[in-house]
Amino acid sequence: MGVNAEVQKNENETAVNLIRRFSKRVQGAGVIQRLRGRRYHLRIKSREVRRKHTLKVIKRREEVQELIKLGKMLERAPRGPRRR
Repeated sequence: MGVNAEVQKNENETAVNLIRRFSKRVQGAGVIQRLRGRRYHLRIKSREVRRKHTLKVIKRREEVQELIKLGKMLERAPRGPRRR
């Protein structure tokens, strides 16, 4: 989905003023916020990266369970709100 931000030059308007108006129009349309969100937050990780991360998490959980069994680490209480 594309959003076009378009401005037309008025008579007796400087180029700097035109660029300023265009920038305001782009900001108002939310184009920059959407692009930054797409760039930094919505990127899909590759299969290889997800797989490595999952294996790392599994290994870490196994190590923690081993330390709990040996008594070198306390078992954590379940997270989340308490129910009454």
